[in-house]
Amino acid sequence: MSTANLIKTSSRFKIPFGGDYNPEQWPEEIWEEDMRLFKLAKIDCVTLNVFSWAALQPDEETYDFEKLDRIMDMAERNGLHVILATSTAAHPAWMARKYPEVLRVNFSGMRRKFGDRHNSCPNSPVYRKYSKALAGKLAERYGHYHNLIAWHINNEYGGECYCENCERAFRVWLKEKYGTIEKLNQVWNTGFWGHTFYDWEEIVAPNLLSEHFEENRTTFQGISLDYRRFFSDSLLENYRAEYEAVKEITPDIPVTTNLMGFYKPLDYQKWAKYMDFVSWDNYPNVDTPPWGSAMCHDLMRGLKGGQPFVLMEQTPSVCNWLPYNALKRPGVMRLQSYQAVAHGADGVLFFQMRRSIGACEKYHGAVIDHGGNENTRVFREVQALGQELAALGGETLGTRVSARAAIVVDWDNWWALEYSAGPSTDLKYLDEVGRYYQAFYELNIPVDFISVEDKPDNYDVVILPLLYMVKDGYGQILKDYVEKGGCLVTTFFSGIVDEHDLVVTGGYPGRLKDIFGIWVEESDALPPGVKNGFTWNGKHYPAELLCDIMHMEGAQARAEYESDFYAGTPAIACNRLGDGRAWYVGTRSSEEFYRDFVRELTGDAGIEGVWDSIKDVEVTQRRSRESWYLFFLNHNKESAEICMKAEGESLLDGKAYKAGDRVWLEGNGVMLYRVKMERN
Repeated sequence: MSTANLIKTSSRFKIPFGGDYNPEQWPEEIWEEDMRLFKLAKIDCVTLNVFSWAALQPDEETYDFEKLDRIMDMAERNGLHVILATSTAAHPAWMARKYPEVLRVNFSGMRRKFGDRHNSCPNSPVYRKYSKALAGKLAERYGHYHNLIAWHINNEYGGECYCENCERAFRVWLKEKYGTIEKLNQVWNTGFWGHTFYDWEEIVAPNLLSEHFEENRTTFQGISLDYRRFFSDSLLENYRAEYEAVKEITPDIPVTTNLMGFYKPLDYQKWAKYMDFVSWDNYPNVDTPPWGSAMCHDLMRGLKGGQPFVLMEQTPSVCNWLPYNALKRPGVMRLQSYQAVAHGADGVLFFQMRRSIGACEKYHGAVIDHGGNENTRVFREVQALGQELAALGGETLGTRVSARAAIVVDWDNWWALEYSAGPSTDLKYLDEVGRYYQAFYELNIPVDFISVEDKPDNYDVVILPLLYMVKDGYGQILKDYVEKGGCLVTTFFSGIVDEHDLVVTGGYPGRLKDIFGIWVEESDALPPGVKNGFTWNGKHYPAELLCDIMHMEGAQARAEYESDFYAGTPAIACNRLGDGRAWYVGTRSSEEFYRDFVRELTGDAGIEGVWDSIKDVEVTQRRSRESWYLFFLNHNKESAEICMKAEGESLLDGKAYKAGDRVWLEGNGVMLYRVKMERN
């Protein structure tokens, strides 16, 4: 279901604009003032009922919807579209008191008491019963509201639990996955350290009381990997139960839950299959580079095959949980909002509408500050953005980003790699994903994120950063891709294990050897500050972190290490296979190398950037059948000059330009440029 169906104003679509609103935290005389301020800011969409379970259900038998009725009626009277949450991210205190088994047990084995949020065991029958029941009652009561445009299940699913409920459910999950205890012992390699299991009841959750000696370091990677998979599935079952409860009553209203970018604990590629549209919360740190946020947006877009997503939360001004919570400088909120749209967002929403007066989010930014009026810098910026989006209407809704390059991301691979007992504790999956992504970003080349379940045939260049785990059948998919003319790239420490984290014997990179035409004999882990080096295309680059020492078995060496006992052995290899090429980059290098390397790969494939590179100016595009929409996002504090290449219209200020015209884009500025496609 397209997110373009989320909101309709009069006879045309527009981008939903607004965010989380908690009127239940305020006396009712404040509500009408909020309505005035929302109209002033062109806010037309609110997310309601995110943390109201305790108010809606004061005890086990009683439901009280009186206040929510008034809130929903007020939203309808004032023309506000509603994304209605199910409130199940924080259970009521009475539930914890009466049913303590609903509380989570943390990684060290300590059972929690009531407090915080995400403190409900997803495998608690009590939690599952009452969360599903509440979702159904909300659908029964509010499903007929014409302004209800989406369901928001729970909120920012996350965390872990290691209680008895989870151990029992883990055993059931394992039985369903492996069938027999003999198969389980095989895939976990339990002959090591005398871990052989003879009964399912002998299996316990892997945490600090059992297999772990640190949070991310475990003596039995296969056990810990399966628990990761199991717990992601457990929370997904909670989501699906509520999804089904509201869908049974309101089948035509789309359902989502707010994701959190590259969030390691949950396999979002699996979750997205059960979401009608993807939404996510963007909270970059002050020092997060612009490409870091762009990478998360592109991941969210990729979860459902390139469909638009919704920016469900961002702060209009300041976060509250960082060590140093700096304000967003003037223009940055607008810039980051349009960056989301540039990468595929069809909704721009905030947390929060009115700043709360107590507890941990009282200093988190809001559209309406503690002053309670429109006379603030932040409100004026929100108001200006609201007016722009209202004028823009449905211009970009439903348009797509078109990419010919892809990066493969896989949560199982991420989990397994970082549980690996060697070769370096500095080996981090997202570091390598980010290095390649940054190169595409700086060259203004659009890139999609795809999973190992997606066939790569639609892309000319495919990058497989740190493909440590190669699942059954995936090697053949990659081989077919290269033979048909694709350009495939993988990195050091790839092709090591199968889906059970068991090493594929016969030489690294295991199932990928024939594709890349190499054999890796050893890998040298370099401590921080220690470097080797290599020369590629006449330029010298550093070799850091890990150096794979490889032999050619059909491939050609394209660069060689310059020092240590393996000086003169290949650092980079390229193998011709059928009509395509497969590159193996055996070490980590510098930003300059990745930029140069990606420039050569894309140049050979005939892939051009959306625009010439301009320092710290991001240029991306979305397209419809009739138009290209070019987004120029100036992440500089100073103005930047842009030379227009084609005749078009700047949609945010209504100015027209011709090819050759020069435009100065102010610091933190945005230009949305529409170019009509030529038709034969």
